[in-house]
Amino acid sequence: MAKHTRGTVKDFPGFDARVDAETLRKAMKGMGTDEEPIMKILTSRSNAQRQEIAIEFKTLYGRDLVDDLKSELTGKLETLMVSLMRPARLYDAHALKHAIKGAGTNEKVLNEILASRTPAEIRNIKQVYQEEYEADLEDHITSDTSGYYQRMLVVLLQANRDSDGPINESLVEQDAQELFRAGELKWGTDEEKFITILGTRSISHLRKVFDKYMTIAGFHVEETIDRETSGELEKLLLAIVKCVRSVPAYFAESLNYAMKGAGTDDDTLIRILVTRSEIDLLDIRKAFRRDFAKSLYHAIQKDTSGDYRKALLLLCGGEDD
Repeated sequence: MAKHTRGTVKDFPGFDARVDAETLRKAMKGMGTDEEPIMKILTSRSNAQRQEIAIEFKTLYGRDLVDDLKSELTGKLETLMVSLMRPARLYDAHALKHAIKGAGTNEKVLNEILASRTPAEIRNIKQVYQEEYEADLEDHITSDTSGYYQRMLVVLLQANRDSDGPINESLVEQDAQELFRAGELKWGTDEEKFITILGTRSISHLRKVFDKYMTIAGFHVEETIDRETSGELEKLLLAIVKCVRSVPAYFAESLNYAMKGAGTDDDTLIRILVTRSEIDLLDIRKAFRRDFAKSLYHAIQKDTSGDYRKALLLLCGGEDD
């Protein structure tokens, strides 16, 4: 598996799981809780190291670290710290399960995860989902969605996107023309063409298709999707196109949207910072600064408060000048 190097969180040098477990126990023992060491430790250790701390904590004290965190912390800080403790391999499966259980579906989570993950990551999510919940992720998603939106999700769940290889220029031309005909040149829209092309072609091929589309149409493919589709299908197709262009830019935009206007979408803020902190959060910060003329650090500082803000800023990993 590729070693990610663009995260803000890496393996902590000189890591000692026992010392960390002792420090965490001391911070939560007796009257009151000392949040500072909890935040410092959990935001500066890699997920694999956090799992070692949890094992050591149970070995030393016969107590479950996550249970203790839940009983000692409250609100958004509790959600963030518990999210950091979730094993990385389970995180996406858990988020998807949560998004489709109970009344109503959280399509935002489905769109974000399935549009941004690689085929290998999606295959892993499906496997973990089966192991954890003894259920098929595709069955759960199809029972909660419908129409072309459901079909696009099912195509993504197959995780059969072409791998990047030599570009076939004539196929690029053909796909761009087909998308143009399926949208702008048609009364109504041929959604199936969009689903097949956006769901199965390789990333490098699609980037070329989008460039060619601009040449043919005189505007971006996003504008066609905006005009020709609606609802959750539109949101999912746009998420796919944005992720094809740049996954960090897609997450930067999602973070900006989560902190824009009245109220903050803390679930999105926490989910993105936790899941990308060891992968590409440095690239997301760079895209955020470029696209929104302010640093992610500054945006978090302005839109959150208290210990929750402190912990998010530690995870963010610094200011971009």
